[in-house]
Amino acid sequence: MYILLLGISIFLGVHLVPSLVGLRSKIISNLGEGLYKGLYSIISLIGLVIIVYGKSIAGFYPIWEPPIWSRNIVIGIMLFSFYFFAAADIKSNIKRFIRHPMLLGVTVWSGAHLIANGDLASILLFGSFFVFSLFGMLSANKRGAIIQEKKYPLIKDLVSVISGLIAYAVFIKYLHPYLIGVPVI
Repeated sequence: MYILLLGISIFLGVHLVPSLVGLRSKIISNLGEGLYKGLYSIISLIGLVIIVYGKSIAGFYPIWEPPIWSRNIVIGIMLFSFYFFAAADIKSNIKRFIRHPMLLGVTVWSGAHLIANGDLASILLFGSFFVFSLFGMLSANKRGAIIQEKKYPLIKDLVSVISGLIAYAVFIKYLHPYLIGVPVI
């Protein structure tokens, strides 16, 4: 369990830096933006790898029994999460309605998985990401995040929907069973 907590701390800790504007600016002025982004990415990846490994070896301590139907709900909800993940980096119209599609995707992902998992390690993992993504949206809004005004052609929205569907299908069918160790379908 400690390895999982270490990974969560590293991953979310480095993701807190952008919300600490003064610290982020100081780091960039000392290292340069390129080195900052490189270290940010490397530390994030290390944290993610430790999370996956830590979750895989964490003991199973049941806290509550998820309803049997929750698995099917999660499968459906995750379509939205993958769409938000895809839409975050594609210039489309989603940001005219949602300021933070990536963080919303994390909120949906973690919330959905909290519904379907009642063990301690899952609650720690998904609960921490759920709280962090809500904090991230509030923090970004407080720092002045705005709704996008520019309109893009509808084809851009179609590309983000199709990208999300493809990523969802590949992850569910091929990656989830091997990376997470839990078959979905």
